[in-house]
Amino acid sequence: MAFGIKREELEQWKRGVEQGRLMFLTHYWFDPRFPSCRTVTKVGCADLALLQDWCRKHGLDPRYIHLRERYPHLDLFGSLQNRILMAEGLFSHIRRYRL
Repeated sequence: MAFGIKREELEQWKRGVEQGRLMFLTHYWFDPRFPSCRTVTKVGCADLALLQDWCRKHGLDPRYIHLRERYPHLDLFGSLQNRILMAEGLFSHIRRYRL
């Protein structure tokens, strides 16, 4: 379950993904399978080659990409989420969600 984001933020992420840009969306999240994680960052891009290259650049296996019809994405949480947000210079996500 996602919460803590505005509809416009989600719509902006979707538009960017559909246009083949790498897009990052961090939000509060609850999933009983991961009780210690309270946020997730979705890294999406409809250009699968670009998203796969991005995964490899960060040492991630592209097989973990969720191949959603219009919004292929990878979910990042825990220490991996922090490491990648820092590497991508997305400090606003870190501050906003107190990561």
